[in-house]
Amino acid sequence: MTQAVEIAKSVSQAGEELADFIQRYPKLWVITGAGVSTDSGIPDYRDADGQWKRPPPVQHGDFMGSFAVRQRYWARALVGFKAMREAQVSGAHKALAALEAMGFIELLVTQNVDRLHQRAGSKRVVDLHGRADLVKCMSCDYTMMRHAMHSEMAVMNPRFAALDARYAPDGDADLETDFSTFKVFDCPRCGGILKPDVVYYGDVVPPARRLAAQAGLSNAGAVLAVGTSLMVFSGYRFCRDAHGLGLPVASLSLGVTRADALLTHQWRAPLTPVLEQAVSCLQSD
Repeated sequence: MTQAVEIAKSVSQAGEELADFIQRYPKLWVITGAGVSTDSGIPDYRDADGQWKRPPPVQHGDFMGSFAVRQRYWARALVGFKAMREAQVSGAHKALAALEAMGFIELLVTQNVDRLHQRAGSKRVVDLHGRADLVKCMSCDYTMMRHAMHSEMAVMNPRFAALDARYAPDGDADLETDFSTFKVFDCPRCGGILKPDVVYYGDVVPPARRLAAQAGLSNAGAVLAVGTSLMVFSGYRFCRDAHGLGLPVASLSLGVTRADALLTHQWRAPLTPVLEQAVSCLQSD
């Protein structure tokens, strides 16, 4: 049997098993991670072993406390955010939206900040880590669309706006140069620090989002983690809570997860074809 046939058989079997899981536990609480968006052209942070592929992202305290860090962040973002802006929904996003439309998903909690689930048609979504398309003033709460801020900074920094580099996760880019001349666009209302409306490392998930996710979990029949290693505690905690409640916890990803010891079902397989196969099985029943 060729490798291609073996993979196809594995995908087909995993898809059928996932469909069976969904039929048995139709009120799914789904949590998604970066693996769902890699087919959309947005790089992820971790490998199949859950280890960092690259240096960890910026810390909240460093961003807030250092003008030089903000210069570097925004200069790289002028290049790297194109990956987020140009990303198209993947088959995995569409399959999850289809499962919601079929009535199988109680709530979808995403650790991603790209809003691709909503663009694919999912409606019952909690953006656990926020939205990368918005920026917010840390002093007066003024909010503006990120593309508008980038347009202002491109005019202020034409040399940086003309640069190119390899895309990195979450709108970053692998750009290394002298950032000391980069002009940062500050809050037009009060002059305060503008920050993407996302939860950085060292920050905390706003209570309203955490409570919304917990409320969905209390109504769920099972948990399905898709495309996430669950290495970040803000996502892992819900799998731990579900296990404590006696709920089945399943994972579909290409590698290990922090919750492996808690899982009742696990499929290490490519996301999109497995999800599409599961949807196909459920539609034919």
